[in-house]
Amino acid sequence: MTTLTTPEAVCDFVRAHTHVVPRGRGTKPLLIDVMPGATELDLSALRGVLEYDPGEFTFTALAGTPVAEVEALLGQQGQYLPFDPPLAKRGATLGGTVAAGLSGPGRYRYGGVRDFILGVRWVDGRGQLVHGGGKVVKNAAGFDFPKLLVGSLGQLGPIVELTFKVFPRPRAYATYLIEAPTLPIALDVQRRLTAAPLDLEALDLAPGPRGVQVQVRLGGLAESLPARLERLRGLMGEGLVRHGAEDTALWESVREFVWVPAEATLVKVPLTPARIAALEAALEQTSAVRRYSAGGQVAWLSWPHAVDVLDHTLEQLGLSGLAILGPSAPGMPGGLIGVRRSRHAFASRVKAALDPALRFPEV
Repeated sequence: MTTLTTPEAVCDFVRAHTHVVPRGRGTKPLLIDVMPGATELDLSALRGVLEYDPGEFTFTALAGTPVAEVEALLGQQGQYLPFDPPLAKRGATLGGTVAAGLSGPGRYRYGGVRDFILGVRWVDGRGQLVHGGGKVVKNAAGFDFPKLLVGSLGQLGPIVELTFKVFPRPRAYATYLIEAPTLPIALDVQRRLTAAPLDLEALDLAPGPRGVQVQVRLGGLAESLPARLERLRGLMGEGLVRHGAEDTALWESVREFVWVPAEATLVKVPLTPARIAALEAALEQTSAVRRYSAGGQVAWLSWPHAVDVLDHTLEQLGLSGLAILGPSAPGMPGGLIGVRRSRHAFASRVKAALDPALRFPEV
C-alpha cells in the first residue's frame, strides 16, 4: 500500500498502475474492495484545510482530512456540517464520507452529504486531475460532478479535494423521547411529526424489547426550546427530555454507532417509512438491532449472523444494503448486499469516459 501527500503524486501513481483501490483511514473497511492484483492507494496523508471563509460559510480541504479536524475548526466560528458525518470520532475522512455517501441523523432536516458538497477534484482513470463544481454556494455551471462522486465507492477514481458549504450551529439542543408500545403506534407518531410544521433536527425510531422509542431532537435558541418541547408533548404524549450533555451523548452514540457490537456487521438500508413494517416482520425472529433514521428514510442494522442470510432477506424484500463495518464475507463487492445496483446505460457511459482502462473497482 502506497501513501501519497499531493494530488499530483496521486496522478502519477494512477498512471503507473493497472488496478488501483483508493482508501482513506479504513474506518469503513467493508467498502474497500481489493481486486486481485490491485494496489491500494492510501490517501490518509493527503490532508489539510486549504481555504476557510467563515463569512461565506464554505471551506476547501484535501480529501484525507479527518472530519473531526474540520469540525473542530468550524466549531471555533460557531459553524458545523449539519448532515452529521458518521464515524468522525473513529477517524473518518472527508473523502471517505463522500465516496461512501454516508450521512448522520442531522440529514432529516438539512439533507445529506450530497446537499452540502459544492466542489470536487479527483483523479480519473487516465491519471488526470478532474474538477467539478466550485467554491461558492451559487454555482450552477456544467455537469454536477460533485454529486456524481457521492456514493461512488471509488469506481470513478480517488477524490483528492473537496469544497463544502456549512451552517451556523444551533445555540442549544434538546431531545424528546417516548416509548411506543408497538411499531404501528411508533410509525403513527412519526407520521404526525413529519406532517406537522415543526423544525426538527432529527427523528429516529429505535425498536427494543419493550416497544419502539421515538427520538426527536430540537435545536435553536435556548429560550425557545421549552415552548417547542410542549408542542411535542401535545403531539407525542408524555415522555422524557434530554438536555445538554445527555442530549449530546445520545446523538453522538447514534452517529458513531456505539450501539453496534464489534463482532456484528453494520448495514445501511435505504428505504421509505412505508417499508419499515415489512422489514421489521422479516427481522422479527433474528437478534438484529435496528434503528430507523431520518424520519424512516434509512435503516441501520446491527447484524450478528452470517451476512448471506441478510443478503437473501433484503433481496426478497426488494431492498439494497451497504455493509460498512464488521467481518468480511465473500460475494460482497464494495459492501453491497441485497438487490445489487444495475449498470444503467448512463452509468456505463460515465464509467467508460472517466475510467476507460478500468483501473478502479467496479461494484
